[in-house]
Amino acid sequence: MSISKKEHWEKVFATKQENEVSWFQKYPKTSVNFFIENAIPKQTNIIDVGGGDSYLIDALLDLGYTNLTLLDISENAINKTKLRLGEKGKNVTFIVSDIVDFVTNKKFDVWHDRASFHFLTGENEIANYQKLITNSISKNGYLFIGTFSEDGPIKCSGLEIKQYSESAFENIFGVNFNKINCFTENHKTPFETSQNFIFCTYKKL
Repeated sequence: MSISKKEHWEKVFATKQENEVSWFQKYPKTSVNFFIENAIPKQTNIIDVGGGDSYLIDALLDLGYTNLTLLDISENAINKTKLRLGEKGKNVTFIVSDIVDFVTNKKFDVWHDRASFHFLTGENEIANYQKLITNSISKNGYLFIGTFSEDGPIKCSGLEIKQYSESAFENIFGVNFNKINCFTENHKTPFETSQNFIFCTYKKL
């Protein structure tokens, strides 16, 4: 019998060390550079979608950001981050939810998604995600999104993913957002393999 998506991710974060997963980054330089290059103010309302137990929240706290939300489908991942942050986590709102089930009235000034969106492979899921971010990102707010590129893997953690190109992103996000820039980048995994990502920065109209 197949397990649910949530069960899959709970097992991953329960059984693997942080450096035993392909997406691990001790310091998420690409994501941090987005905040620095766009001079994102320290009081900005930021959400990291599918952040798991990544170190982006740590890096943003170290930079002085104080209004952070971390959302992930896995409670085990969230608990790992809470434990690691300790008292520093008081400035973080933690949400355990599948992004397809996420409902909020809150407006975010920055929506960060590295390697979460590409797990949404159905047309309805993708359309609902597009609607969610359109409604949830404030006017002039930012979307910073990264997925496997068309030169990247076709699976992640044993699950099918959807590869993206700049034009594919534009077809989804270009209606309600202005593209600032897109670039591809190779991520070196802990296993000494390389995964090609595409990252795009958008600004809400």
